[in-house]
Parts: sequence; structure tokens; C-alpha cells
Amino acid sequence: MEGVDYLIDERKKAQFDVEAMKVAWAGSRQAFELSDRMAKLVANDPAFEKFTRPMLSRKELFKNTLRKAAHGWKLIVDLRLTEEEAKWLRLYIDEPAYTDLHWGMFIPAIEGQGTEEQKKKWLPLARRMQIIGCYAQTELGHGSNVQGLETTATFDPQADEFVIHSPTLTSSKWWPGGLGKASTHALVYARLIVGGEFHGVHGTLRKLVISLNSAVGKPVSNCIAIELGGSLTSSRHYCGDIGLKFGNGAYNTMDNGVLRFDHVRIPRDQMLMRVAQVTKEGKFRQSDVPRQLLYGTMVYVRQTIVSDASKALSRAVCIATRYSAVRRQFGSRNGGPETQVIDYKTQQSRLFPLLASAYAFRFVGEWLKWLYTDVKQRLEANDFSTLPEAHACTAGLKSLTTTATADGIEECRKLCGGHGYLVSSGLPELFAVYIPACTYEGDNVVLLLQVARFLVKTVSELGYKQPVGTTAYMGRVAALMQNNCTVRTVEDWLNPGAIVEAFEARAARMSVACGRQLAKFENPEEGFAELASDLVEAALAHCQLIVVSKFVEKLQQDIPGKGVKQSLEILCYVYALFLLHKHQGEFLATGYLTPKQAVLANEQLRTLYSKVRPNAIALVDSFNYTDHYLGSILGRYDGNVYPKLYEAAWQDPLNDSDVADGFHQYVQPILKQKLHSAKL
Repeated sequence: MEGVDYLIDERKKAQFDVEAMKVAWAGSRQAFELSDRMAKLVANDPAFEKFTRPMLSRKELFKNTLRKAAHGWKLIVDLRLTEEEAKWLRLYIDEPAYTDLHWGMFIPAIEGQGTEEQKKKWLPLARRMQIIGCYAQTELGHGSNVQGLETTATFDPQADEFVIHSPTLTSSKWWPGGLGKASTHALVYARLIVGGEFHGVHGTLRKLVISLNSAVGKPVSNCIAIELGGSLTSSRHYCGDIGLKFGNGAYNTMDNGVLRFDHVRIPRDQMLMRVAQVTKEGKFRQSDVPRQLLYGTMVYVRQTIVSDASKALSRAVCIATRYSAVRRQFGSRNGGPETQVIDYKTQQSRLFPLLASAYAFRFVGEWLKWLYTDVKQRLEANDFSTLPEAHACTAGLKSLTTTATADGIEECRKLCGGHGYLVSSGLPELFAVYIPACTYEGDNVVLLLQVARFLVKTVSELGYKQPVGTTAYMGRVAALMQNNCTVRTVEDWLNPGAIVEAFEARAARMSVACGRQLAKFENPEEGFAELASDLVEAALAHCQLIVVSKFVEKLQQDIPGKGVKQSLEILCYVYALFLLHKHQGEFLATGYLTPKQAVLANEQLRTLYSKVRPNAIALVDSFNYTDHYLGSILGRYDGNVYPKLYEAAWQDPLNDSDVADGFHQYVQPILKQKLHSAKL
């Protein structure tokens, strides 16, 4: 029944102004209107249809992605979209493509690390897409350990060129998106060798702009793709695609590539030289620009990853919440309707914390955007005082949000029962597209260990250096180590101050405990390796504190709209108390909470779930996602799930004929018992 809203009764239960909540989610009225306009532009354009994507072969899939990217670029040009509008358009097209790395990594890196002359040369070409760039850092043998990269860039002063070489198989560039087939240029990380000495970040690295293709798309002749048995293949192709990845469509729309160099020469001025230069005479020198500026791009990329986490998790939660209201199972009495799955407490206790997490990640992402702007302005003014804390903060939040989102998408699939396993539910594809975020731009465990190093250092400096920003609570470490929780009743857990202090005390006590344990080792690095698991847990506690505190700070702002702030307060308490319940062992082990207080927190959490229930559909409606962007039959806005699932089944190519190919050849002989005897 087209046009019928099967979730209308749920929407009538809303206790807040949904339109105002949409603005709160978007960040501003202007941001809401812009994103809404771009979402509808994509949803109403049949060129961006994506429901048949999982059924395409790899070659068809990639060609289809190239077509969509071209159509998207045509719209950007024809409609004269701003940079912000174009960013939202690409988001709602919802298809991993070479353009992601071009706009998200290639251009920002040149902006941050190129000289004025280099930016003048490369950026106009890149912004007009007259060149297509990728970011070639990761190698076959090294990813997180950037210092271990093996590709070399050796300066030849006589030719005024760098010689780029892949000395081993494991030095092959491996994974860069867009590298396989589409990109014309690459930013390549390499070990810089000048006059026989290694130079660069940590003595090993520099980026160089390298042209991959000629104007007609032919490969550079002195680059190779693979090496077999120690000898080169006859192929002269410089690179290729690394092969199929997890999922059906998913990231298989992206040409993740492999690239190997055989003494490739490039001009000296194609090394990005804002921070350091190599002169024509073969002298390496640092510029007047501080090397700390290198971290600016990293902070920018990681804050966008946190924002992307809230989008991905909110999509999964929207699907699972709507379907949980549509699906009915058990509980029928006297022939009446069965119980909505969303009314079961087991469903609520798994689903509603994810709903709260989506909002929490949205607001911490909003704050990170401000942090990046602040850090960028400070760096330009040669103020590096907040950089270590900002670096640790973005690294930790990248790790926390991507791990929680990947796990949350899978939990949403389970919450949808058997139908969640269908590709048409949208959840398997969403999961397959999202999970690389746990690895790229820093493996999540490695990042938490970086945060842990920063925390241990902060603790060691407390006697003479005041911690700043997200570690400011460490300045009250004496009180946090001595004071215990004062909660006495269930209602006391609705005090934001009590909640934040509980997370502060847990994080401070865990960091201090790690510092004390490390002090027992003669060799600090041996201690760090031995205590790595404890250090990761301490770093996670610190990062969870950041998210909780930023959610609380958001609620201290003016948030217009009937019932909007009250609904967000409930979600804030759900997020915090769920984490407290999940990690109550740490809260108890550090001695801040008593078992009775932990029980009271869980009682309050159950009460909060009941308060979320009437607003659940309205809260996911506030994400303002079109059915096209959700890409899910289970998450349809109108709730008309079962007829659409039935229709979709008949669109599968396997149902093109009544008798499947191979049936007469392989099945009928079994049925008629006419199989030939096997010959030994």
C-alpha cells in the first residue's frame, strides 16, 4: 500500500519538536537546509540509484562508480555548487570512490605542506579535477609503523631529480584508494636520501608529487606492478588494483591500488617543501615553517573520521529502530496483535545506548571541528602549546568512535533478526563499507597506545606543568584520587556533575596506576610493552570521559525547540550510565564507586530506557535521512517493510528464470539416480 505511513502512531508519541531536533543534529539552521537540499537532490536523481549495486560484477561495479562520480562532478559544475555543498553531495551519493581520497587527502596535504609556489601550481589543477590525486603512504609490509616504510627517494644533484625506488616486494605501495585505476597523480611517502644520509620526519619520510599517467592514460614505462620469483614480469604497467574486499558492493567500488617503482625520476621541485627543502646543490635544510604544521593535516583528517562515525552509526540505528517498531513477535493475547520488538527490554537495552551514542558522537565531532580550527589558527601563529593534547585527543576519539560504530552497526544487524542479514536491509553493506575506518589513518589499538603515552607523560609532569584542554581534570588529581562518589539515590545519577566526576576519577586513577606500574621498570619501553593492555584501557577511559563531558557541555548551551533539550538530556544520561554499567568493573576496582552505587546507576538506566521509548522513532527521524541514503528496506520512512522485501526478492537475477542454470545438468541426475559411477 503506497503512501501509507505505517509508523504514524509512533511519530505521534514524540514529546519534542522534531524539526527543531533536526536543526540541533545538523548544528545550525543553515547547515540543516544545506544538507537537506543536497540529500534531496541526490535522492531524486535516478542516476544515483544504488539498490542494484550488490548484484553487479566487479568491473560493472567500478564502471558504475566512475559514471556516478562523473555525473556528480557535472552537477557540481553545472549548478555552481560551493565547496560545502559539493562535500554534502558526495556524501549522499554514498559510494566509495576515487574522489574521496582526492578531496579528503590529496588536496588537504598539498594545502598544508606545499610551498606557495607548489600550491599555486597543483591546487588549481586538483580543484578543477584536471588532475586526480591519491595518497600513497601505506605499503605491503608497513602501515601503522610509518617509520618502517621502505620506498626510497634518493636525490641526484647532477640531474636535479629524485630517484624513487621500491627496493623490496614489501615496499610496494598497497591500499591507497584511487591508485589502482583512476588517479593521475600521487602523494608518495618515501625515505628521503640526500648525500647518502636519511632525512625527513623522524629521519625517514617525505611526500613527493608523482605523475602516474600521461595525458592519454598510458603507464609510466619504468614502473612495475608485481615481482614473481625475484624476476620482473613482462608487464610494464606501473600499478593495478589489489583485488576484491569484504562485502558485495561496499568498498569494491574503490580501486585500492598497488604501485611499485623501478628507479623513477621526478623533478626536485615535486617534493612538498613547506617544512623542509632540498636545494639544487644537494643540501637538506629545515624551513622557517615549524615541522609541527605536519600535524595539522592529521588533526583535520581524524576529526572528519569522528564526524563520519556519527553518520554511519546513526544510519544503522535509524534502520534498526524503525524496523524494531514495525516487527512484532510473541505476546499475542486473545487473538490480538503481537508485541512490537521495540517494547522488549532486551531490545531497548541494546538499541537505545547506540541511539544515544550516535548523538554523543555527533556532538563531540562538532566540538572537534572547533578544535581543529583553533589548532590551525594557533599553528599559523607559531603557538604549539595545545598541539600534543589535540593530537592525542583526535587520535583517541578516532579510535573510540570508529570501534564503537563498527560494533554498533553489527549489533543493529543482529537487532533486526534474520532479515538484517539480507543485503536489502542495508546493514551488511553499511558494515562492510565502514569497518576499514578501524584501520586506516591509524590502527585503533596503536592510536590508544599513543594516547596512553601522552597520559603517562601528563601524569609525570603534574608537579610542575598544568595540564590543559581535555586533560585539565588531571590538575585535580589529588582530590580525584581521594574523594569517592557521593551518590545515595537513583535520582542522584541525574546530576551531570556527579556523572562527569565519576568518569574523571576513573580515568585519573587508571592513568596514575599505569604511571606507578611503569616506574617499577628500569627500561621504560619494556614496561610500556608489558603493560600495553592496561595502558589501552586507561586511554579508552580518558576518551570516554571526553565524549561524556562534551555531551554535558552541549546541554549547557541554548538549544531551542519544545522538549529538544530535555530529550537530549535523557540521551546524555543513557550514554554515560550505559558506559558506567558496561565498565563498572573499572569504576569499582579503582575504588571510586561502591557496588550499591553501581546498582543504583543501572536502575536509573532502565528508567531512562522507558523515557526514550516514546521518542525513539522521532529521534531517528531527526537525522533527516532520505530512504535513498539509508539504502534499506527495513529502515523505510513509511515502515512498509514486508511488501517491499517480497518485491525485492523477485529482482534478484537468480529469479530471472524458473529453472536455474545447471539444474538439468547437476540436480536432475541426482533426482533420477542417474549419476555416473566414479572411477578410482
